[in-house]
Amino acid sequence: QVQLVEYGGGLVQAGGSLRLTCVASGRTFSGYTMGWFRQAPGKGREFVAAITWSGGSTFYEDSGMGRLTISRDTSKNTMNLRVDNLEPADTAVYYCAAAKPDPATTMAHPANIEYHYWGQGTRVTVSS
Repeated sequence: QVQLVEYGGGLVQAGGSLRLTCVASGRTFSGYTMGWFRQAPGKGREFVAAITWSGGSTFYEDSGMGRLTISRDTSKNTMNLRVDNLEPADTAVYYCAAAKPDPATTMAHPANIEYHYWGQGTRVTVSS
């Protein structure tokens, strides 16, 4: 049974940095795409960043370029998201997600593929 658990949320001042961790368990994730999404109060869920588990290719949402760093440690089955220069607009619940390998979506952007497993989320609040 796949389980994704996020850690690292909390209250942070604007301009600060935060590192979120997702611990994945229940299977090997070779070939999977792992992603971070967030949902701000009153808004829909949006793509933040993704990384391919095997090759380590990274993808970011456009507005976060330069402030986001996604990484994974395959030996520990963990994925991290570092957010620098936090802004109040970054306030949201951040979710970790995993997408099974699918030959039909190999060339698709990770923001547009189906994710099959989700964590429970970790709340990030950025104060101004």
